[in-house]
Amino acid sequence: MKVLLIGSGGREHALAWKIAQSPLLDALYAAPGNPGIADHATLVALNVEDHAAVIAFAKEKAIDFVVIGPEAPLVAGLADDLRAAGIATFGPSKAAAQLEGSKGFTKDLCARYDIPTGAYQRFKTAEPARDYVRAQGAPIVIKADGLAAGKGVTVAMTEAEALAAIDECFDGAFGTAGAEVVVEAFLDGEEASFFCLSDGKTALALATAQDHKRVGDGDTGPNTGGMGAYSPAPVMTPAMVERTMKEIIEPTISGMAKDGNPFSGVFFAGLMITAKGPELIEYNVRFGDPECQVLMMRLKSDLLPILYATATGTLDKVQAEWRDDAALTVVLASKGYPGAYDKNTPIAHVPEASAEAKVFHAGTALKDGKLVATGGRVLNVTAFGKDVTEAQARAYALTDRVEWENGFCRRDIGWQAVAREKA
Repeated sequence: MKVLLIGSGGREHALAWKIAQSPLLDALYAAPGNPGIADHATLVALNVEDHAAVIAFAKEKAIDFVVIGPEAPLVAGLADDLRAAGIATFGPSKAAAQLEGSKGFTKDLCARYDIPTGAYQRFKTAEPARDYVRAQGAPIVIKADGLAAGKGVTVAMTEAEALAAIDECFDGAFGTAGAEVVVEAFLDGEEASFFCLSDGKTALALATAQDHKRVGDGDTGPNTGGMGAYSPAPVMTPAMVERTMKEIIEPTISGMAKDGNPFSGVFFAGLMITAKGPELIEYNVRFGDPECQVLMMRLKSDLLPILYATATGTLDKVQAEWRDDAALTVVLASKGYPGAYDKNTPIAHVPEASAEAKVFHAGTALKDGKLVATGGRVLNVTAFGKDVTEAQARAYALTDRVEWENGFCRRDIGWQAVAREKA
């Protein structure tokens, strides 16, 4: 099978690494890719916003299957255009991708189909949103409705913080993503990420993870796209997974189909495990980043036929097997992230992979033959262990061998699970 992978981040490096292990694979291309992905795939300088160019390349190379990694091409309808051209594609339609492309769309779906989530209101102007916050009080959550690269969410612990977040959205901090704002109730509990494939009819539960959104140790500072993750999530017991499937995932699949937007792809459900049970914080319609990195390390099965079955409506014919081991990833980011940071800073050394650990590339590039950091989140140091404590020790041991002066990381990824294991 000839495969084209769309994307250039750490998630796509993990997908490329796993797809490349498949005996079904004849050739793997990645557009645009990164220097890490280049170890597994032929990089193609395609503008993925130019759907006609992507289709032309796929036809020229007789591509059998396209895997779309990031959310932006999905929300822009790339999967629809590829399928219309007769090319099997992993990823939801533009209409179904609204689950991630619009927070308000998802909240309205939850309201229609009794999917447990926090109470909410949608606003197109600042003053009514401010009035709602004053009426509700804090803590409260302010979200830019559209795609904001993981940065459009403020969990406001004070009314003043909430009002400032509303102003930030409507003042254009997140561009068109902040033209509408969703204000929702603060959910108290423990966060977890749950991944599940759907071909529009069948659901295949994958695995659980927990990530660390805040930039600083002790879960302090502003939200980021994710500073690290581990899998499995101890809070997601078999009973909690079963409830999540019944109360959240299955009603979403049937509701989306009923509304004329059947969902094919991966559900990444951000959950809050509250005293009442699992409640949906938000949906993403692609693998998480950095959660994908720990999932791919734990997946025993061949990924390629599972993705292909999802794309071709035959998900009931495949299974996914997982290692019992834990996996943990530490994100190395550019100093200053999630604010302003220097670009093109040199990375002197990235250690080689071992049986237990691997460094996935995210925001990297080659300049004059030398590896440089081009993004906010740059490297994902990922390791196995018999438990999270061992995986954490291995990941940080490898992190300390990376030579990059402008890099920083949190030193406490996995702290909740480690505390549980020590208890």
